[in-house]
Amino acid sequence: MTEQKADPGLYDYLPWNDRPRVSWPNGARVAFWVAPNIEYYELEPPLNPKRKAWARPAPDVIPYAQRDYGNRVGHWRLMEVMDRCGVRGSVSLNVALCDHHPEIIKECVARDWEFYSHGIYNTRYCYDMDEAQERAIIEDAIETVQKHTGQMIAGWLAPALTHTERTMDLLAEYGLKYTCDLFCDDQPQPVKVRDGRFISIPYSLEMNDIIVYNVHNHPPRRYADMLKTNFDRLYQEAADEDGPGGTVMCIPLHAYAVGTPHRIDAFAEALEYITGHDDVWVTTGREIADWYLQNHYDEAEAAIVSHREAYGSALGDAA
Repeated sequence: MTEQKADPGLYDYLPWNDRPRVSWPNGARVAFWVAPNIEYYELEPPLNPKRKAWARPAPDVIPYAQRDYGNRVGHWRLMEVMDRCGVRGSVSLNVALCDHHPEIIKECVARDWEFYSHGIYNTRYCYDMDEAQERAIIEDAIETVQKHTGQMIAGWLAPALTHTERTMDLLAEYGLKYTCDLFCDDQPQPVKVRDGRFISIPYSLEMNDIIVYNVHNHPPRRYADMLKTNFDRLYQEAADEDGPGGTVMCIPLHAYAVGTPHRIDAFAEALEYITGHDDVWVTTGREIADWYLQNHYDEAEAAIVSHREAYGSALGDAA
C-alpha cells in the first residue's frame, strides 16, 4: 500500500489563538492588497495529458475571446477604479503578455504597480514537469519581467494553480519571497523550503471574482456585499487585543469578469468602502512580504517550535 501524506508538508500548524501578534506599519489593522490577474490564454495551446485548456475542440474561439475582453477593455476600467481609490495593483502576470500586449504593461509600470509571476501562459500547466522544465519557466519569468519592467519578481502564483512538489524550493532558491498558492490562513506564514526564507501571503479564493461569478453564480451586488463583509470581520478581529493582530485581505481579480459594464460599479463601491477606513495599509504583495520577513518571520518560527514541543512533533513533521 502506498503511504499517504498526512498534510502537504509545506507549512506548520499554528492555531489562530496561539501565535505572536502581527503588527503592520503605522498600527494598521489590515494589510489590504488587490491582485489583478493579467493573463494570456493561447487559442491552440500544446496538449497536456492531464488537463485540457478548452472544453471543446481547439480552436475554441468563444472562451478565448471572452478572456481577450479583459485585455482589450476590462483592464482599462479596472485601472480607472483603482486609480480613483489610490490602490496600486500587484499584478499576477502571465509573462508572455509582455510581448503580446506591452501597452498594458506600460500602463501598470506608469502606476508603480508590482509584478509577480503567474507562469508564462495560463494554458501551460506544471503537472509532471521535470526540474529542468520548471527551472526554465521560473528563469523565463524573472528575465522577462526584468526586461520589460525593471522589477525582480518577488512572488509566484502558479499558472492555473498547478505546481510540483519542488516548486516552493525552487522559488526560494531563485530569490523569490512569497507564494499565493497556499490558501490556509488570514496572515502570512513561513513556508518550508530547502534553503532560505519563504512565506505564504493570503490570496483568497473566496474573494476571487472568478469563483464568485463563474462558480457560485453570485450577482455583482452580492459580490460587493461579500467584499465588505469579509473586510469588516478582518478589521474587527485585528483590533482584538487578545487576538493574533494584523490581518491580510486580498482581492484577486480578472478584468474579463470584474471589468464588465454591469460588474465594475459594484467592485468600485466595495473598494471605496475598504479604502475609506482608517488603519488600513493599502499596499502590495511585495511590501507585505518584506515587512513580515523583517519583523515577524523569526518570531513565527520560534512560536512554531514552541507549539510543536507542547503538542507533539507530529504536528509539523508529517511526511
